[in-house]
Amino acid sequence: MFATYVTVTILASVFTGIAAVTYLMGHDYPKAQADMKRVPHSWLPKLGAALAAGSLGLLAGFAVPLIGTLAAAGLVLYFVGALVAHLRVGSRKLVGWAVFFATSIAALAVNLAYHW
Repeated sequence: MFATYVTVTILASVFTGIAAVTYLMGHDYPKAQADMKRVPHSWLPKLGAALAAGSLGLLAGFAVPLIGTLAAAGLVLYFVGALVAHLRVGSRKLVGWAVFFATSIAALAVNLAYHW
């Protein structure tokens, strides 16, 4: 179980960390997504910071399990919000969202199974 916990947590942290970097550096992809979902560009740094906090929180969970659990739960909520943003504008391009959501759910599940 420990190997699964470590693997899934690191994978989720890497995925969300890469997404956070693209948001924080002002890459064109998050800007295009924000335009499609009618989200102001001024939100991008805040969304990137939320992803970065989740990514780092998952890693901090190796030392303090409660932080990892809360970070994983926060990422799940973040991606539920992303789904709402997609559906609000009628977007059905959900493959990318599904990958991030599934990884966040998996991170939360293995965290809960391993620690609690």
